[in-house]
Amino acid sequence: MYIITLLFQLVIILNMFFVVIVIFRERRDVGSSWAWLLVLIFIPLLGFVLYLLFGQNLRRYHLFQWEGRKKVRSEKILGTQLVQLRNRQFQFHNQVIKDNSDLIYMHLVNGVVLTEDNSVGLFTDGQEKFDMLFKDIEGAKNHIHLQYYIIKNDQLGKKLIEVLAKKAKEGVQVRVLYDDLGSRRLTKRFFKKLRESGGVVEAFFPSRFRLINLRINYRNHRKVVIIDGKIGYVGGFNVGNEYLGKNQKFGYWRDTHLRIQGTAVHSLQTRFILDWNQASHSQNIIYKSEYFPEVTFQGNVGIQIVSSGPDSEWEHIKNGFIKMISLAKKSILIQTPYFIPDTSLLDSLRIACFSGVEVKIMIPNKPDHICVYWATLSYIGELLKAGANVYIYDNGFIHAKTIIIDEKISSVGTANIDVRSFKLDFEVNAFLYDEGFAHRLTNTFQKDVKVSRQLTLNEYAQFPLRIRFKESIARLLSPLL
Repeated sequence: MYIITLLFQLVIILNMFFVVIVIFRERRDVGSSWAWLLVLIFIPLLGFVLYLLFGQNLRRYHLFQWEGRKKVRSEKILGTQLVQLRNRQFQFHNQVIKDNSDLIYMHLVNGVVLTEDNSVGLFTDGQEKFDMLFKDIEGAKNHIHLQYYIIKNDQLGKKLIEVLAKKAKEGVQVRVLYDDLGSRRLTKRFFKKLRESGGVVEAFFPSRFRLINLRINYRNHRKVVIIDGKIGYVGGFNVGNEYLGKNQKFGYWRDTHLRIQGTAVHSLQTRFILDWNQASHSQNIIYKSEYFPEVTFQGNVGIQIVSSGPDSEWEHIKNGFIKMISLAKKSILIQTPYFIPDTSLLDSLRIACFSGVEVKIMIPNKPDHICVYWATLSYIGELLKAGANVYIYDNGFIHAKTIIIDEKISSVGTANIDVRSFKLDFEVNAFLYDEGFAHRLTNTFQKDVKVSRQLTLNEYAQFPLRIRFKESIARLLSPLL
């Protein structure tokens, strides 16, 4: 009896300790702090375990470090761009970049350089994207840096490993980084051929013990490929047969992915190296000029590669979205598989609707995560009331993460419009300042509208009570989804 009492007192003391941490050290937002306080107080033992699994504040840790970063040319010109923009001395290459200099400046303050010499390829079909990716991999001469949230042990995944192993045998440096949770079904055997050929593989935030991972709530959702420092890929496609439309549940997989040539590839390279060095403790990448080759003129698309994650003090991608929305004068087009905005983003879209801006949002007609889908419908209902136009994609599953403002600026990348992407997952998006490319994205959106149905406010208001109940429960859980 005495031991039980002692253990109970120890649990109470530990609870109080974590309460103090939540209040005084973690510096969370008020809602999150209250949630953890209630959990720790009312379910002491289980609350302690939940806090260890889901409550860590990664901002206290210096996760991404790379001594060679300052040698990269784009890193050196960051300060110069800031000064030039601040003093109105910046030489703009096109009017769209000039008109959005305040958005560009905001990203510069957060350490994101602007590049203006890029050409961009657009992929909305998985087969086309991977055909081009395999072609580029086959042409690699120096290195292939590849990072995906999900790599599946299926036909496409095995083909990727075969192609990479072939290049590694030829002497090309091959590095593969995958997320340990997203690719949880992979085994060491899957990468055996690649490793035997000279390739190197690492997992992001791997489990220290089987079925136990104290960082399970923080995942690397980025999908980035860099080939010879000259070609870069970023977007929504992972690696697996379903992304080629071969999954009966989802049918055709509609996504958006970019192929970039130009100095923006150096920013993607930096992002990969930072992630790689965090995951690798024995084979860190050191600076080599071959990873950042001189770029001859490729195009005139302005790009900033913006990263965010739970280690960031500010929610860089979300703040970029809000700033873009505030700049809109005519139209806002959004495609996202999940729509769970926080109050600031939701208010920004409402204000745009009330200001006469045409807001169009496209979401899937089927869930891949049912609770997330019900929460999405809840928030969609609020924007319908504000006057937004909502489209349900009926031609399979739409996984695209795209925002287009006034057919002039756009963002494409890995971040969904949800709290998880903004706060808990490591993401990367390209912010593009080019009217021609924005037109291409807009035309793609309009084609998707033709295979979608519009959800009206009247239709939404007639949803049965059981759906309303599911929406309410899912919304309560939305900060955790």
